[in-house]
Amino acid sequence: MYQNILLAADGSDHSLRAVRHAIGLVKGEEEPHIDVIYVVDVDTSKTDVLHYGNTDVIQTKRKEKLTPMEDILTQENISYDIHLKHGEPGPSIVKFANEGSYDCVVLGSRGLNQLQTMVLGSVSHKVAKRVDCPVLIIK
Repeated sequence: MYQNILLAADGSDHSLRAVRHAIGLVKGEEEPHIDVIYVVDVDTSKTDVLHYGNTDVIQTKRKEKLTPMEDILTQENISYDIHLKHGEPGPSIVKFANEGSYDCVVLGSRGLNQLQTMVLGSVSHKVAKRVDCPVLIIK
């Protein structure tokens, strides 16, 4: 169905469900590929610096959030790349998606920061409104 998917992830349960759906969309295709984008917002970045201090430790902790997702992709033998970006998640995902040539963007309906969702609006809503390709939002 789709060969090249962008998967927005943050390590939440919703993003783990999203990876399973993304795999289902590319399974059986010739040379399927999933790009995983993880966007670190300003508040998370500040908290990480205050909590861990060391940039190597911060990078390791961020990568650990995506380990379960990487395990699933590896187990399913799906080619993937991880892209770590900094900024506001919604606009960063939209910019990355629109600059690439993706068949579909897949993301969870909720992420790790529910306060931001209530105050600023959901990332999934922002992405769905502004991305040029189809968007699949997983509940």
